[in-house]
Amino acid sequence: MLLVEDLHAAYGPAPVLFGVSLWIGAGEVVTLLGRNGMGKTTTVKAVMGLLPGRGRIEFGGRRIAGEPPYRIAKAGIGLVPEGRQVFPTLSVEENLVATSAARRGVARWSLPEIYGLFPRLAERRQHLGSQLSGGEQQMLAIGRALMTNPSLVILDEATEGLAPLVRAEIWSVLATLKGEGLSILLIDKNIDALARLADRHVVLEKGRVVWTGGSRDLVADPTLRDRYLHV
Repeated sequence: MLLVEDLHAAYGPAPVLFGVSLWIGAGEVVTLLGRNGMGKTTTVKAVMGLLPGRGRIEFGGRRIAGEPPYRIAKAGIGLVPEGRQVFPTLSVEENLVATSAARRGVARWSLPEIYGLFPRLAERRQHLGSQLSGGEQQMLAIGRALMTNPSLVILDEATEGLAPLVRAEIWSVLATLKGEGLSILLIDKNIDALARLADRHVVLEKGRVVWTGGSRDLVADPTLRDRYLHV
């Protein structure tokens, strides 16, 4: 599904990524883990074409490195960015319709399906994006990404800053999406929830991959958390 090999990226003269490699198979949930500033969001930006990168990036067997973000999105990658970034002056429904697309003539996700997944959005469909709570904005950001009918969804800080009940709802939705066979690349700080959901984990430290493995190994090694994940 997604293949990243030897990815390098920088902000101006300051290098941030040093040969990051990872892959996601069809229907897999893979996490990017690491403390703040270790290169997780930079990796996402490079994959999505939002930041120039050097290396091999393929999606569905097609090389997408160097392509503009709109083409990468059209290829079938939906992004839920850090900070949600919903359109503040558009209504909930307008936010969703603005990104709607069918892939290969098949539209798994449309307004009724999104409202079924997030009933609160149905209740708030005429409210502006700026009038929503943080949790509602995150639901909208996920719904907006799904409306592109992607093969892969990338979520950067999926539950950061959300109330416990909303976080639980988001994790439940992600489990549903995984059950439907959607591939997911996920960034979050809730290691226990990630371990229950994900198939594999990729840990970054100062822009380099320092560990990869399954959830059982992640949970079984407390030194891994202490060394790379705890502040």
